[in-house]
Order: sequence, then structure tokens, then C-alpha cells
Amino acid sequence: MENIVIGIEGLVGAGKTSICRELLKEIPNSILFHGGNLYRAIVYAMIKNGKTLEELKKQGKNLDIKEMMDLFKVKIEIENNETVVYIDGEKIDEDLIQSKEASIAVSTVGGKADNRKLFEFSRKLIDEKKNKYNVIVSGRALTTIYPDLDYHFFITADLEERVNRKCIQYGNKENFEEIKANIVKRDKLQEEAGFYKLSKNTKEIDVTECKTVQESTKKVLNNIKLPQLV
Repeated sequence: MENIVIGIEGLVGAGKTSICRELLKEIPNSILFHGGNLYRAIVYAMIKNGKTLEELKKQGKNLDIKEMMDLFKVKIEIENNETVVYIDGEKIDEDLIQSKEASIAVSTVGGKADNRKLFEFSRKLIDEKKNKYNVIVSGRALTTIYPDLDYHFFITADLEERVNRKCIQYGNKENFEEIKANIVKRDKLQEEAGFYKLSKNTKEIDVTECKTVQESTKKVLNNIKLPQLV
């Protein structure tokens, strides 16, 4: 039985990571590749080692993200069926690279840097894992990274709902209007970078009205034909 690769993208704050983790529970013999976290860790490592966001922006296409990954010893491992990232041997907490500051940095750098070698690395890793598992991939530009996706979903939700979900993610410790402005800014950066483009095979899933992550995940699962689920 051949394994499949499912790509999950979406608007900022729509809940794609939570959906991916729920899919991991529902799809037999699956692993979750957090492509976004890998990219975040690389950008975080660059900034941690003295690079300013302005410097990174100025480098543009001269900034090879895979070279930076190797230079700062960013590694990716599978633990409990999900990818985790290490920087110079130290496991990086997801909350650290999911911060508002890190998110803006990634949205800014992502559309300007040379991502080709990193995409090639990711493609080979997905192919390797597909030999043993059904692979769920979360990230950006997934149809470019892995053109042979069996399924590609783009998760959407109304802006107000996305802001509410981000407030919950941050423990309701952040100002609603500040989070809203942050999401609008990231949306603009992502769109300018071409990360919100849909292919003819992309299925949009609107989860605005979903009250739980299980409801959102069910809307995705209803569009997947997997022998193990039949």
C-alpha cells in the first residue's frame, strides 16, 4: 500500500498547526513535518548570532537559507512522530520560534531569500519518510517544495476569528488590536512573497464556524481518501 503526502497551508492564525496535530492522531502510520518551524529556527539562529532583520532583508536572494542552516548547525529530528529542531545540539522550544517577533522576521525574510537548496533538502526528506509513513507537511510554498502532493489544503478563516485564536494561543496576554495589526502585516508579507497562491489542485477549507479543532480537522478528513480510513 503506497503512502501519501498531505500538504497543509493556510492564513496566519487559521489553525493549521492544530489541524495537523489532530490529523496525526487520525491518520494511521503518519508523521508530521513542521516545515514552518524549520524555517523559523534557521531565521531565529541567524538573529541570535547577530544578524539584524534589516541586514537579512538587504541580502535578499544572496541569502542562501540552506547554507545558513548548515552554518548555524540547525538540525531536524523526528520525535513522537513530529519533527523537532535543534540548534547546535540544543532542542528549541516551539513557543520561542512561534513568538510575534520571530513570526514577523520569518514572513519578511521568507519571500526575499534564496530558498532553493532548503526546498530541495525538504523534498528529499519527505521522499525518504514517505517510504515508511504517510507524511503530513505544514508550511508555506508546499506545491513548490513538493509538487507531487497527494492532497493540498489551504485553511482559511475570517480575520476576527483568526485574531481570537491567536489571543488564545498567547494566553490572552496580548492586546487584541496589536495582534490584529500583526496578523494583517504578516498576511501582507506572505501575499507579497507569493505564499498565498493556490494551485488548481488546492482545496480551500474555511474553518471560521468550527468551534473545535476536531470540527476543523473533520472538514479536511472528509476530502481525503485513505485506504486505512475506509
